[in-house]
Amino acid sequence: MRRLPAPPLSLIVFVVGTSILGAEIAAARLLAPYFGASTIVWANTIGIVLVALSIGYWYGGRLADRNPTREGLYRIVLLSGLLLAAVPFVADPFLGVAVKALDSISAGAFVGSLLGVTVLVATPVLVSGAVAPYALRLAVPDVGQAGTVSGRLYAISTVGSLLGTFTSALLFIPLIGTRRTFILFGLALVLIAVWGLAKRTLLVAPAMLAVLLALPVGTVKGETDPGERVIFEADTEYQYARVVEDFDGTRKLELNEGQAVHSVRRPNSYLTDNIWDEYMIVPFAAQDRPPDRVAILGNAAGTTARAYGHYFPSVHVDGVEIDGELTEIGRRFFDMEGPRLTTHTADARPFLRRTKQRYDAIFVDAYRQPYIPFYLATREFFELARDRLRPGGVVVVNAGHPEGSTKLEKVLGATMAAVFPTVVRDPSEDVNTLLLGTNGTASAQRLRANAPTLPRDLRPLAYEAAARVEPYLRGGRVYTDDIAPVEWLIDTSIVEFAAGDG
Repeated sequence: MRRLPAPPLSLIVFVVGTSILGAEIAAARLLAPYFGASTIVWANTIGIVLVALSIGYWYGGRLADRNPTREGLYRIVLLSGLLLAAVPFVADPFLGVAVKALDSISAGAFVGSLLGVTVLVATPVLVSGAVAPYALRLAVPDVGQAGTVSGRLYAISTVGSLLGTFTSALLFIPLIGTRRTFILFGLALVLIAVWGLAKRTLLVAPAMLAVLLALPVGTVKGETDPGERVIFEADTEYQYARVVEDFDGTRKLELNEGQAVHSVRRPNSYLTDNIWDEYMIVPFAAQDRPPDRVAILGNAAGTTARAYGHYFPSVHVDGVEIDGELTEIGRRFFDMEGPRLTTHTADARPFLRRTKQRYDAIFVDAYRQPYIPFYLATREFFELARDRLRPGGVVVVNAGHPEGSTKLEKVLGATMAAVFPTVVRDPSEDVNTLLLGTNGTASAQRLRANAPTLPRDLRPLAYEAAARVEPYLRGGRVYTDDIAPVEWLIDTSIVEFAAGDG
């Protein structure tokens, strides 16, 4: 193989810096489908990356003193690239098994994400961290220039890290997906290592990675349950989304490797036998006629919006969804339509702050399982929602929670009660309770009295809900924008329930 000029050390540290921070962003995205994207998951990701880098810096310095050669540096870069490219192929089987094992002991997102980022990312980052001190050892001709050379190399590495952060978050993950992002950064490292080593036999490594980069995304996704088939999948700007169809034609929108179902469409039906049906029922515990205008915060693929369009076609529905691609999926696969449906691609709270509309009902169903965004669970949020209601209007929140646990529901109930004089609950599912807050009155008796006025399909559901509706559970802490530890609350609830204290 004809020898090319050796790659500059500044280029090597730049590419390695780009790959390290790009991998960190991609790692958080890779873990989010399984453990969420909370501050806890980010803290674990950043913490493990920093620990791995520290060890890598230390060990890289020792290696450089023992064998300060260009070939030694290139071998480190090559190993780093191969390990980084392997992450997405190890991730699916490992995280699938890990989630099941952690579920069996009811471990929360803290333990799960800590284990996940340690196993998947710590080693590639550690090896990458060894590059900087090794390159510095080779670049310093004498002690008199150590400061200048080290400052230049670390500045170049930091610029590379900035580029890796922004390209990963804004370019690669949205355009080519999380898994290909790992492979792309790994390929960049392998290419620069092969350039330096200049051995024909090593050309097979970048060639193989290029082939893996071209593979369809579906080849590294998890399997479906028996009787299901994936009819659509995509990496959106926010998450991995797929549409799964059962043998009977029922379609489900699964987000993040099937850890949560966010929309359902049953053939020849507008009902789901699940929590979405309750949004059409519960408002009648406080209102005697259908709402004129509804806002759905967390519209996903439009299950609730579709049902309102059918059963209450005169209702104006604003479907608010932060991930615009889910709206397109709803139109394409879930028959999301309604005579007065308007969709908005926006985050829920900023949308409420900006809108001039006033609503008879605001539905909050914006979970990124297993967490509700903290800023949708605070007193300030419910004050904003109250200000966007018409007289007699209601706010209905889906309080998803671990089975048997009431801690999150109590917190949401207390926080809503700090804003609304009336708060009632409908524990409709083992893991879902609807909480209704209003400035007016609400009761099971009122819902039962209104049941005969509802469309025929909804009447049995209304009577069932009336038997469940009761005042909210007391004992919760009021959350504010300053202090709202939703993630810790969920994680401790899971652990306590597993210990038998739920």
